[in-house]
Amino acid sequence: MKTSGRTRKRIASTTNPQHDPRRESSDQNSIKLKLTIAYDGTNHQGWQAQKNGVTIQQRIEEALQSLFPSVARIHGSSRTDTGVHALGMAAHVTIPKSEFHMTVRKVPLALNAFLPDDIRIINASRVPIGFHARFDCQRKQYRYQIWNHRTANPLLRSFTWHVPVKLDLDRMRQAAQGFVGKHDFRSLAANQDYESEDTVRTLFRCDLQASGSLITIIMEGDGFLYKMCRAIVGTLHQVGRGKKSAEDIPQILNQRARQYAGMTAPAHGLTLYRVLYSPPKQRDRF
Repeated sequence: MKTSGRTRKRIASTTNPQHDPRRESSDQNSIKLKLTIAYDGTNHQGWQAQKNGVTIQQRIEEALQSLFPSVARIHGSSRTDTGVHALGMAAHVTIPKSEFHMTVRKVPLALNAFLPDDIRIINASRVPIGFHARFDCQRKQYRYQIWNHRTANPLLRSFTWHVPVKLDLDRMRQAAQGFVGKHDFRSLAANQDYESEDTVRTLFRCDLQASGSLITIIMEGDGFLYKMCRAIVGTLHQVGRGKKSAEDIPQILNQRARQYAGMTAPAHGLTLYRVLYSPPKQRDRF
C-alpha cells in the first residue's frame, strides 16, 4: 500500500535514524550539510525535480555536482508549487569527504557562483548524519501577501495577490483563529486521496498583519496538506468580502470536502518563510 508523506513522517519519528531505510546511507566517509535556500519561484516549475520543466531542486543539484561530482540528490523540507517562493527552504545533502575541500562557511559562496540570480544559498551548516530535512522538521511557517488596493503595485506584482476590493481585516482576523489548533484539514486540501488520519494537522499560528495596503497572512504549523495554505487564504478572502463568516470555519472543517472552503489563492503570493528544527542532541554523531 502506498504511504503518504504524513505516515512516513510518523514512521521516521519513531524509528532509530541510523536504521531508517527512508534515510539515504551515510557513513564516516561522508559529511551531511543543511542548506538554507531562498528563491523567486516565478520562472521555475516548483521545487521538486521532474522530467518536464526546470525546477529549484534541479538547479541546486547541478550546482552541487559542479563542486562535488558524486552528489546525486538533495532532500528538501517541502515541495513548493510552481510560482511559490521561499526565504527559508531547508534541504540536506550528503557529500563524500574525499570531494569536500573547503570550509562549510564557503559552501554558499561556492554554490551561488553556479546558480541563477533568482536562487541563493543563504547558509550552510554541518548536521548529524541521521538528520533529514523533511522528517526532522518540527514546524514550517508560510507567509502570504495580498496587495489590497484598487490599483496594482507593479513592484510587488510577482509576490502579492492583487485584490482591488476592500477587505474587512477584522472579520478576517477573527476567522483566521478558527483554523488555529489541531484539526482535520481535508476541506482545505486540493488532493482528496489522503487517508483519513493523514489530513490532521496542527496550526500554531494564523495571523494577519497590515501595513498600508499590504496584508500579510502568517501560517505556522507542524505540516501542511497540498495547497492548504492557499485554500486558507482563499477562504479568508471570502470572509473579508462578506461571502463567508468566522462562524462558518468550524462547519467548513467538519464537512471534510474541498467545495465548502474558499478558492485556492494564486501561487505567487505565497512564500515559505522558515523551517524549524529541534537542536541536535549531544549524542548525535556528525
